Amino acid sequence: DWFQPSNIEITDLAVGNPAHNVIPAGAEARISIRFNDLHSGASLTELITGVAQALGGSVEAKISGEAFLTPPGELSGMIADAIRAETGLEAELSTTGGTSDARFLSRICPVVEFGLCNATMHKLDEAVAVEDLDTLARIYRRVVLGALVGTS
Repeated sequence: DWFQPSNIEITDLAVGNPAHNVIPAGAEARISIRFNDLHSGASLTELITGVAQALGGSVEAKISGEAFLTPPGELSGMIADAIRAETGLEAELSTTGGTSDARFLSRICPVVEFGLCNATMHKLDEAVAVEDLDTLARIYRRVVLGALVGTS
């Protein structure tokens, strides 16, 4: 309910054959599967391995992380309240975005990711407005103090 559909992307396809007129003896492909909480790395590995073996191929799987979800609740509510108090904006719960260390932390505690967004994110000379950084610090402060006293 909270995720986009799982998808598979071919990230590399190689036949090891520089000639234009020779049929290759084999091929290798590298794929990336972005999957939601209806799947696991193990279940997808089993599925892809079955398909590959049926075609005479094999699979070497590397799972970099599992989908995780912290259901809406006290933690997300506390953060939404702090955002509203400091900015007047309503938070939008979303599972879009990229991979982060939250995939590891989610194994031991609830996780909500929240931070700055801007036009230069992950680019050369990434920068944020000082005012945005100050606002973020106030939101974080409100969340921490709210957690300490049991209210946002």
